[in-house]
Amino acid sequence: MPNLSASETHIRAVSQLGHALSEDIRTKILLELRLGSSYPSDLADHLDVSRQVMSNQLGWLKSHGLVVATRQGQRVSYQLASPHIAHALDEMLKVTLSIDPQCCSNDDCNCEPGSCPCCIGSGEHCYDEH
Repeated sequence: MPNLSASETHIRAVSQLGHALSEDIRTKILLELRLGSSYPSDLADHLDVSRQVMSNQLGWLKSHGLVVATRQGQRVSYQLASPHIAHALDEMLKVTLSIDPQCCSNDDCNCEPGSCPCCIGSGEHCYDEH
């Protein structure tokens, strides 16, 4: 059998990330958290989901090692477990634009250059030509 370019552990970890991204709400959470830590109630309000749904999804992401929780007084904030996850998500957004350059050109998109989901950080230019 030929040598794999990744170990079985690596393959499982990449599959786990793919599984996380297969659910839209988890994808939205991860994309939000790539910009910085947040409280569950703020995420729920921003993503227009119930707090119970947010709690369940954050619990799933935490149990799979993608996010970590930090107690801040009586509140708990969540952030990505590693800056590498944010980098991977940024790269995936770039790939998405190469697959579908029109991702931000539909009528539903209200993003501003530098702040849309296809932009990598608020200070950099948008890869979309809008």
